[in-house]
Formats: sequence, C-alpha cells, structure tokens
Amino acid sequence: MSRILAAAILCLASTVLVSGQPRPGTTGTQPPSMAPPETLQSGSAPLGSLFISGKVALDDGTMLPDRAAIQTICKGRTHIEGYTDSRGLFSFQVTNPGHDEGIDSPEDASDSSITMRAHPSVDPGLQGSNPLRNYYKECQLQAALPGFSSGVIELSSKFMDVGNSDVGTLILHRMRQVQGLTISITTAQAPSKAKRQFEKGRNLEKKQKWDAAVECFHKAVEEYPKYAIAWFEMGQIQEEKNDSMAAQKSFEQALSADPNFVSPYHELAKMAARQQQWSDMVAMTDKLLKLNPVDFPQDWLLNAIGNFYLKNFVAAEKSASHGLEADKQRQFPRLEYLLGMALYQRHDYANAMVHIRNYVRLAPHASDAQAIQKQADEIERLSSQSVRN
Repeated sequence: MSRILAAAILCLASTVLVSGQPRPGTTGTQPPSMAPPETLQSGSAPLGSLFISGKVALDDGTMLPDRAAIQTICKGRTHIEGYTDSRGLFSFQVTNPGHDEGIDSPEDASDSSITMRAHPSVDPGLQGSNPLRNYYKECQLQAALPGFSSGVIELSSKFMDVGNSDVGTLILHRMRQVQGLTISITTAQAPSKAKRQFEKGRNLEKKQKWDAAVECFHKAVEEYPKYAIAWFEMGQIQEEKNDSMAAQKSFEQALSADPNFVSPYHELAKMAARQQQWSDMVAMTDKLLKLNPVDFPQDWLLNAIGNFYLKNFVAAEKSASHGLEADKQRQFPRLEYLLGMALYQRHDYANAMVHIRNYVRLAPHASDAQAIQKQADEIERLSSQSVRN
C-alpha cells in the first residue's frame, strides 16, 4: 500500500461517525419550549431570547395533509425544532448559544425522527456581540413531511437580535422520485395508549433517565409493534449505552415496521463503520440511497468510504460523485477528498489533485488539512511526472 493511500485510510476512518448527542450519563441541557405562533409578537420574548416563526405551504396552494416538522440544518447536522399547527404556522424558541455550555438542544416533537438528532456545540472561537447571530449565520431552515421535499431558508439574514423574527414561507413540493423519508408513516396509525408511552419515553429521554425511557418505548412497541419511531428511539439509547447488539435489533425492528424509514439504515451503517464491517456499511447505505438518492449526501459519503476500504474504487468514485451532486450546500467537503483518492487509484492524478485541493479549500481548518495538502503536493508531482513521460 502506498504512503498516500495509507494516509487516506487513516483520514477516512474518522469521518461522519461522530454524534452530537450527549452520551447517557453526561450532562446535557434542557430543550427550549415551543410557543404557539399566534401568541408571539415581535420583541415579546425575554431578553436574550429569540423566537423564529414562519409558515409552511404547498406549492399547489392546497392545505397541508398533516403537520410538518421544522428542521434546522447547522454544519451538516439536522434537528427537529418543532411542528406546524393545522394552518401551517410554526414558531420555536432558540436560546443564546453563549449561555451555559452551548446552544440548548432543540425540542424533539413526539411523533417523528431525523437522521442527525442533536445540535452541534457552538464553536468556542466565535466572536462578536451576538453569538446567536454568529452561530446561525451557517444554518438553514427546512420543513419535513412524508411525500414532500422542502425549500430551504438561509437564517443568516432572517432574524433580529431578540424577539420574534418571521422568516417567511417554506414551500413544500410533492415528491415522485424518492420513497425513503426521515419520518415514519406508521406513526399516524399508532393507538393512543402507544402514543402516550412513546411521549412519556421522550420526556424521560430528555431528562436522561435512559432505562426508564427504554421501558416506555418497550411498552409502546408492545402495544403497537409497527411503531417504527419507537423502535428507532429505543435503538438510539441502546447504542449510546454501548449495547450494540440490542441497538441493532431495535433498528432492524424499525425497518421491519417501516422499510421506507431511512434513519435506521443510517444508524446501522454507522454501527458497521465503527466495527469496520465495510460490506455491511455498503449494504445499508445502498438500501437507503436506493430509497432516496437525493437528500442524504452523508450516506453517499459513507457508501464511498465503504467501497474505498473494500478496494471497489470505481464504486467509491461514483458514490462520491453522486454525493457531491446531492450536497448543494457543500456541507460534506470530505466527499471531495474521497473522490480525489478514488481517482488517484485509477492514476488520474490531474483530476485527483483538483478534488483534493477542493477539500483543502472548503475545509482549511480541518485537523488533517495540512497532511492532506502534502498529499496533494505529492499527487501534483506524480501528475507532472506522468505528463513528462
């Protein structure tokens, strides 16, 4: 194995496997409360607080078929902040990221789930009089509803320092090209008793009462075995408690209940990566990306990494390329690096150099940026040498 390839392997091992959620037993913060949209007035929030409000509408002007989840996307991580009301209106409170240890975890509503569950911590290097604005300058807002794709609102210029900021309307478009969703369609059919147990489990989870939460999720799935989101939540707690065998079974049960629920595929892929089971990681991401090739560049990255480790360099190249097509906001610059290393394996040094330098440009402060810059220099040398020959 060449020196450059060995370095690439070491770099790839650390990608997209870090969860932002505190592990059981660690200190976390309490979620902010949702406020009904109709009760908020500009400037009515407590000092230092911010309410973001807006509306979700369908592109054809018809009524929403159900409440839509409101998600923030910050540095590639997605989190549900709350839900619309029956008219499509929403509002949620965001606390000052400079308070205590960082941004409070957004409120998790009780009937949905997402691929990435927790806000990243605030960069301690952020400076300025308004850390909230500094933090959210890199964030977007979107809606999530089964069968629809959402427009995105950039938050950088949409909110005031304090009070209520109306960010406008998020437009939903009916999807025809994808099946996989981050919201389970089985949730709506859950009987009330199962829903009560699930909501109780969510509340206990927020208080970090992990064992009690798992017990509630168990009761919920006993009452309603097709409660995919309850299986998924139980699996996430089990995974955080390092009970990998139980977590895997829970994620598999979630998929058995709802095969189009993509979040369990993502978690199983990450588990396979941690265990260096590259074939399993590729298999899980293959299934997810077949269901939805549009919305999950992070899973194209996982798929490319798995194929790279398996020395399926052509497949790795294709997956990284698809990932870059899906990653419109360039939130996963590692895709550039992966594509460059796959091209390097085919001795396409000129194009490999372009993509590796793209990675260094997009992530100049990454911990491995300096080492990868040296790789780019070496590839450039090889490119010049091949031209001369």
